[in-house]
Amino acid sequence: MIIDSHAHLDYPQLAADLPAVLARAGEAGVDSVISIGVKLTTADQPRRIAEAHDNVWFSVGVHPHEAGNEEDACNVDAFIKAADHPKCVAIGEAGLDYHYDYAPRDRQAESFRAQITAARQLDLPVIVHAREADADIANIIEDEMGKGAFSGVLHCFSSGSELARRAIDVGFYVSFSGILTFRNAEVIREVALTAPEDRILVETDAPFLAPVPMRGKPNEPAYTRHTLECLAGLRKHSIEDMASITRANTLRLFSGMAGS
Repeated sequence: MIIDSHAHLDYPQLAADLPAVLARAGEAGVDSVISIGVKLTTADQPRRIAEAHDNVWFSVGVHPHEAGNEEDACNVDAFIKAADHPKCVAIGEAGLDYHYDYAPRDRQAESFRAQITAARQLDLPVIVHAREADADIANIIEDEMGKGAFSGVLHCFSSGSELARRAIDVGFYVSFSGILTFRNAEVIREVALTAPEDRILVETDAPFLAPVPMRGKPNEPAYTRHTLECLAGLRKHSIEDMASITRANTLRLFSGMAGS
């Protein structure tokens, strides 16, 4: 069975018909989903979904887009308090987004570091959003790793091979979304082909970035299967073996899924 390691189940496109969304996921062989937090002020939404569904877990975080709007975006204690729940398995979505720059870059970085600190203290992985900020992402991860070990994943990977290499070198995982199936994603497919087998995950980032052949439709956890099939083809695995490999990796990183 397949795990969708990153979806936004509380977003209206999915929340409006969530039982049917999860049923379709199950029919596609996707039996578990992590619903991702993007604001502390709405942290109760993914938490409530996880509480209502045995096969859903959640994270707590502030997306870099929201770093300038969230009062507690840099408050380590606020993240620790919000994550105090048996089904919270990660901190994030944190990171840097220099494409839109919705928040000042120094505020994004401060929030990113605060979330790493919270993750380190809680022994939870950090989920990292990186867009057009490869060098700064890598530098912050390496700098923070020098202060004390922590684990994490580059989610919805769309960066260059150098960021993947530097992150993997310090123990990070890399997660591939529907972008992997896009025609112009040769660099991402190369990373997916060459990354260590014990460091790769799959996700949807639903409701965004639906994979081929679903492009143009709202994404949903069921479509994780299309990305997994692409990954399996690249790495010359059966779909069943690729599902087993990515599942084991996901459960190793998000170890709280096994204990709740």
